[in-house]
Amino acid sequence: MATKTVRDRQNFYRYYKEQTGTTEVDLHELVRFAEKNGWPLPIPPDPRDLLAKQFADALREEIRYDGETKRPYKPNHAIKKRRGDGRQMSLWIDVEEASRDQMVKALKTYRDQMVGEAFIGTNTADHWNRINPDQQKLDFVKDFTEDVLERQNAPDEHEEKTG
Repeated sequence: MATKTVRDRQNFYRYYKEQTGTTEVDLHELVRFAEKNGWPLPIPPDPRDLLAKQFADALREEIRYDGETKRPYKPNHAIKKRRGDGRQMSLWIDVEEASRDQMVKALKTYRDQMVGEAFIGTNTADHWNRINPDQQKLDFVKDFTEDVLERQNAPDEHEEKTG
C-alpha cells in the first residue's frame, strides 16, 4: 500500500471529525479509527534516527542560567550546513563554545521561526475575525517587548525551587 502523505492525513482528520461528530480530537482515538479503516501503520524509524531525534529534543529542551544575571537561556542551537552532496544537515553548537558567526546563524534561525509563528498567528486571528464578524475581534499582539521585560524582572522560577 502506498505511503500516506501529509495531505492524506489532513483529509482523514476531517473525515474522522465528520464521521464522529467531534470537534475536539484525541489523536490516539483518531489513530485507532484510522487503523480500523485500513490505514497502514508507519514503518518504525531507524533506531539511530530515533536516537538522534531524542538527542536533538534533549538539547533543544536544555535551559541553563547565567551565572551573573541568573536569567535562563538556551545553550544549544542547531545550525544548518550543506553536505557535499547538496543535502542539508543540522550541526549542534553550544553558546559557551560558539563563534560569533555561528551565533548569528543560530539567532537568525530562531528569529525566523518566531516570525513564522507570528505570521501564522496573525493570519489565524484575522481569519477567525472575518468568519465571526458578530464577535469581539481577536488581536494577535506581535510586540513582545513588555512581555520580555516583565519576565526578565519577575522572580525566577529556578530560584523559587532551589532557594
